[in-house]
Amino acid sequence: MISTNEPMATSFSRHTKSQDDSISIEDSALTLATEKSRTARRALAFIVAGIAITSAGHYLTPPEYRLWHAIFQRLYYLPVVYAAIAFGSTGGIVAGIVAGLLYIPHILTTWSHEHDYAMGQYAEIFMFLAVGGVTGVLSDRERRQRKELQATAQQLSRVYRELQNTFEQVRRADRLSAIGQLAASLAHEIRNPLASIDGAAEVMEAAQQPEEVRAETMSIVRNECSRLNRLLTSLLDFARPRKPEWREVDVQKVIDSVTELVKHSAGKGIQFERRTGDQLPTLRGDEEQIAQVMLNLTINAAQAMPDGGKITLTAVEKNNGILIQVRDEGAGILPEHMEKIFDPFFTTKDTGTGLGLSVVHQIVTQLGGTISVASNEERGMTFSLFFPPSTGDAA
Repeated sequence: MISTNEPMATSFSRHTKSQDDSISIEDSALTLATEKSRTARRALAFIVAGIAITSAGHYLTPPEYRLWHAIFQRLYYLPVVYAAIAFGSTGGIVAGIVAGLLYIPHILTTWSHEHDYAMGQYAEIFMFLAVGGVTGVLSDRERRQRKELQATAQQLSRVYRELQNTFEQVRRADRLSAIGQLAASLAHEIRNPLASIDGAAEVMEAAQQPEEVRAETMSIVRNECSRLNRLLTSLLDFARPRKPEWREVDVQKVIDSVTELVKHSAGKGIQFERRTGDQLPTLRGDEEQIAQVMLNLTINAAQAMPDGGKITLTAVEKNNGILIQVRDEGAGILPEHMEKIFDPFFTTKDTGTGLGLSVVHQIVTQLGGTISVASNEERGMTFSLFFPPSTGDAA
């Protein structure tokens, strides 16, 4: 019984909310219309009062005060111009006609004995109409332009909201795609070690296996477990990067240790060359993280040269900072892949999760440095790391 009423309650709440929204919109429209009506009434009252007071000044001022009559005559322009601004060309012309009709009796009764002066006053009435009409036309044009601008602004705002929604959808799609790539890479990477471990377990279950076979099988299990552990460690390094422990780092020492470490695991035919300056500036950073970056780049360089070649590690001073480069003589990277190599889960290898260079980029950025890659003139690639002198303070 309860589950039957829940959809009804939800539907009723949505219907109530829709009604409330409709009422709110209607109330806003009614409030806006009321405010416009009040503004129009105030403008009309100002125009009527202005024409009436100016006309009263004419009729109540004696003819000998001609200067005051000239002032009152010019005061007619204020309500006429205001009417044109408030109500457009129609308002300006109507206000000019009303002002002229109220001014004509004064001309007939006061200045009829001065024919030339009276003609000048009649001409002034036409100026009322001209000023009201021209000002009204300009006001109408400005009003139309303002409406067009408002309509354009509303359209741009709507387009911006649509772009924002589209951008959010693209971001969600990218995240889902990244998760899918991660899941596929992890499944591929985990499947092979599990298959090896499963095969080793079957061998060990067989009775009366020679000691050499059992030792070899245990070695396979340990190696595959280490492989899985490295995979999960790489994933955790990317998902939850460790905060750096800032201290002075001896770059030459790091390069030497990484070279010695990779030299033992690299294939035959791979040579190493180290080029470091005599006096490098002090680098503040995390020695372990910098070593991890150098190790990843050097291992990638070695894997890019299955037929052998030379890996050159360079560290020199540049702009009071340190420039570190890892140069290989491998097959290189395709131009269409250059912009993606630091993206998470992107890889061109048959095996691998594509997290190595992403972790490198993340660590270098966290330490306040920059990383870039370029193709060599002959063959291979060069990865460049630059750490400015204020790396530690900036980070």
